[in-house]
Amino acid sequence: MMGQCGITSSKTVLVFLNLIFWAAAGILCYVGAYVFITYDDYDHFFEDVYTLIPAVIIIAVGALLFLIGLIGCCATVRESHCGLTTFVVILLLVFMTEVAVVVLGYVYRAKVEDEVNTSIMKVYDEYNGTNSNAQSRAIDYIQRQLQCCGIHNFSDWRHTHWYKESKNNSVPISCCKIAGCTGSLTHPEDLYQEGCEALVVKKLQEIMMYVIWTALTFAAIQMLGMLCACVVLCRRSRDPAYELLISGGTIA
Repeated sequence: MMGQCGITSSKTVLVFLNLIFWAAAGILCYVGAYVFITYDDYDHFFEDVYTLIPAVIIIAVGALLFLIGLIGCCATVRESHCGLTTFVVILLLVFMTEVAVVVLGYVYRAKVEDEVNTSIMKVYDEYNGTNSNAQSRAIDYIQRQLQCCGIHNFSDWRHTHWYKESKNNSVPISCCKIAGCTGSLTHPEDLYQEGCEALVVKKLQEIMMYVIWTALTFAAIQMLGMLCACVVLCRRSRDPAYELLISGGTIA
């Protein structure tokens, strides 16, 4: 009776977890897509395309989790030994993949600062103030979005080609924090005071942390799913009476 109760409880939890896996599939795909979209806005500030590997893996895992949830539900309801075994093996592979995502996430999170430090000066130097220039669009976007100006502060613009060629003692309008501002350096109080370098690094590291915590959370849920599936499998293999009961026989 206690064994039967344990199996029933494990099955109930397992079915519930499979429903969570379906929800997790959507969440993981959303997180991966969010990382791609956000990194697209900042792609001029890092050159290592491998930084996006964790996001690619997260999306692949999300798609796989939908399939896992389907297999898990069918195998649990039918109490299929083969189905549950397949379910556990796939979960184990996904779990190992998510551990890899966490490791890669930490590795690339540490590299973000070096990547930005290396490329941001070049991007600012290629600014020409026109909308047709990709670097100009990227700089104007982050200065408005992050409310910053220059690399370390607004005075950095004095060292750019755009400033030397414009000769008007001003910074781009995207540095302005109030309406009516012209970007003139004679009114520095109208400009964002914080530099963009530290804020870009912070933003990209925050995004990578979203990936890491998402992977850790669902890895923990998958461990519980594997545990419940193993309980059902072990009970079935060790309890002949239970095998006879679910196959429609009677116990003498």
